[in-house]
Amino acid sequence: MSYGLALIYGVLKIINLANAGFLMLGAYVTWWLFTAYHVDPLLAPLVIIPVFFLIGVGLERTLVRRVLGSEPIISLLLLFGVWLVLQNLAYVIWTGDTRSIENSFIESTVKLGGLQLSIPRLYVFAMGVLSLIALQLFLTRTYLGRAIRATAQDRDAARLVGVDVDRVMGIAFGIGIALAGFGGSLLSLLFSFTPDFGRVLSLKSFCIVVLGGLDSIVGVAFGSVALAIAEAFGVRYMPASMQDLISFVVLVVVLVALPKGIVGTLRSLRRG
Repeated sequence: MSYGLALIYGVLKIINLANAGFLMLGAYVTWWLFTAYHVDPLLAPLVIIPVFFLIGVGLERTLVRRVLGSEPIISLLLLFGVWLVLQNLAYVIWTGDTRSIENSFIESTVKLGGLQLSIPRLYVFAMGVLSLIALQLFLTRTYLGRAIRATAQDRDAARLVGVDVDRVMGIAFGIGIALAGFGGSLLSLLFSFTPDFGRVLSLKSFCIVVLGGLDSIVGVAFGSVALAIAEAFGVRYMPASMQDLISFVVLVVVLVALPKGIVGTLRSLRRG
């Protein structure tokens, strides 16, 4: 989810509050495919990623593109409204009952030394790493990926050298929405969910993006690891119910001390 936020902000320069809604939809679609059609939850992303990508492209072309030149608050309110619409649609379709996916894979564990590790958590971590590698290779090794980076750096210059900036922005937004849906599909393997699912996770993803740097996908990965370590050690010294507090304290500290994020600060020190 954080990868998608960073990508959309880098290219379109907007903060996509609707990502939380698509994260929630990714979880519900995975559950729906599993309960209604007996589709393995591990295969659900094969449906979710392309469908959510097309939804994202359509959303960018019909709504987001109309407000790109406006004040930032306009895009924030628009995408916040999209999030609320998605949330209420979920209430209408699936009600507010808590849903969860239950099968043998969800409950499986493996012993590693003296540790009992959850296989679903290992799988979700591996998919996060693979997503990072795939996204980084796409952005650095393909023409479309380089066009996305060029558009993120200077939209007018990219247009002057022949990049179809409007098409690139639509694709970037679609990829961001697809990543949010993919994240929701993965998290449905770990947590139960309701239409409110994604609210706290969305705030944490903003914290990760700020911590890692708004313009660096690799920085976002480092930010996620740093936040995870902070939360893991934090709960040793405070109640588990206060775990979310750690994320927001880290966010405030980073905004004050490292406004450019980890990667941006390292770049500045290197130049200095």
